[in-house]
Amino acid sequence: MQNLEGKIVLITGASSGIGEACAKKFAALKANLIITARRKERIDKLAYDLVQKHKIEILPVSLDVRNFISVKSFYESLTPEWKSIDVLVNNAGLARGLDKFYEGKIEDWDEMIGTNIKGLLYVSRVIVPQMVERESGHIINIGSTAGHEAYPMGNVYVATKFAVKALSQSFRIDVLEKGIKVTSVDPGMVETEFSKVRFRGDEQRAKKVYEGLQPLTPDDVADAVIYAATRPKHVNINQITLTPLAQASSNFVHRKK
Repeated sequence: MQNLEGKIVLITGASSGIGEACAKKFAALKANLIITARRKERIDKLAYDLVQKHKIEILPVSLDVRNFISVKSFYESLTPEWKSIDVLVNNAGLARGLDKFYEGKIEDWDEMIGTNIKGLLYVSRVIVPQMVERESGHIINIGSTAGHEAYPMGNVYVATKFAVKALSQSFRIDVLEKGIKVTSVDPGMVETEFSKVRFRGDEQRAKKVYEGLQPLTPDDVADAVIYAATRPKHVNINQITLTPLAQASSNFVHRKK
């Protein structure tokens, strides 16, 4: 197991769900964290709680990954010691709506593409050059089973996660001689705010997504992220796909009545 104590880990979308769970697990291993999200009050509270519990250093930053100028300015404003990021967890992502593509809302498409693809690229473009220079680092992208198989009315969200899969593979080739690890962690159904966000706060509709089965928890996914991040230096976990026991694929789910 690689020791993460004192390493700097940047997690995007850390205000809830998988990102928050990852922050807690990296903190427990004594890593120092930069946690970003648009909801500053949430990451401020998370940072306070984790510092009190684990006596580590945490920098909470309000950041919209869709804005390249903001991402670049954020990184440039860091002190030299914080700039040497060892692990980048590209977690920020979302789904909006569940429509046939010919009925889709353009604003939903723009938000998904801007966050899930461009946001991942913008953050990586800014953070990874210092990994290349040091010939050390680990990029962990949070993908989805939706990046392996389309499902009804998933269209643009599915396309963004296929893009994450393709980018993870491309990143791995591009940094192959630089000693940088690249991992994609691709979960199936995870009970987070994901469906609530997709359905714009409709909690009843969101709950129906997980009816009749036991979904993954954010901790389950964070465990996979930590597993990848703690392998020996010569071991790269290319991809981890995990689903609830009741889910065989994006299109095959067993629900108990």
